[in-house]
Amino acid sequence: MRVLVVTNLWPTAERPASGGFVRDQVEALREIDGLDVELFTFGTGARAYLGAARELRRRYAREHFDVIHAHYGLGGWSAQALTGAPHVVTFHGTDLQHPKVGPLSRILADRIALPAPVSATLARAGLPHPRNRIAILPCGVNLDRFAPMPRQAARERLGLDARRRYLLFPADPARAEKRYDRARRIAQAAGVELLHYERRPPEEVPFLINAANAVLVTSEREGFGLAALEALACEVPVLSTPVGIAPLALEHVEGTLCAQFDERTWSGALAPHLATDDPRVEGRARAALFDRNRLAERVFRAYQDVLGTPL
Repeated sequence: MRVLVVTNLWPTAERPASGGFVRDQVEALREIDGLDVELFTFGTGARAYLGAARELRRRYAREHFDVIHAHYGLGGWSAQALTGAPHVVTFHGTDLQHPKVGPLSRILADRIALPAPVSATLARAGLPHPRNRIAILPCGVNLDRFAPMPRQAARERLGLDARRRYLLFPADPARAEKRYDRARRIAQAAGVELLHYERRPPEEVPFLINAANAVLVTSEREGFGLAALEALACEVPVLSTPVGIAPLALEHVEGTLCAQFDERTWSGALAPHLATDDPRVEGRARAALFDRNRLAERVFRAYQDVLGTPL
């Protein structure tokens, strides 16, 4: 089976933190026997989407693909420049919830073979089209990259003080829906430094997680929510609002919290982790349920289902 993946969610020198989860899925898909994955990436901005459509026609108009798989709603519109194969579009969250992009994404969902939001919550909230077939196809956590390492070693790698306490906000503070203000309030109340991902290359992210006493996912919304899973994979305590996959991922994992944001509640749950030199939780087995390789197999089965081929 030959598949074309179309995406502008992809790490670049200018945007090193962009789309690592899509890259992980593509790498996992390329490991599946019987699957040949061609990748087309492009830049950001309105002109980039139009340019991508033109370049797709120029480059692939005479090529044959069994499935065309785009990531993000506007990327799915760019991919419409190619015909002759069923289209799958993974919707990641903002593309369904944005006041302007959301309506365009829902129109697209009616035109393609398979809309594929990354969570059931997103499907219910963003794709109210019962006549459509829908598959839930998140990208998954890379267990090879995200694994426990000694906290002191992680801090040395990042040039951090081995004796201090750190918290991690696992996003860019500029993204309003991630609610950096909440995480900052918690850190200030505890008198500790708050790390974050702004301008950090993806290879540093596992070190940042392991360097922290805890990870604070304070988001208003998440399409899927890999940050909580990446923390669990590193066995680092995580406190999260009940968004995306967090309610399921954190259920019954001792040392974690999944609750609406409340400064007193969160500070109380955090206190034991700040009182310990190397706080850990038994979360890796839970994260493994959402391993990128397992979820890539689900994507492959979705392709087969779209084509009506046997599993």
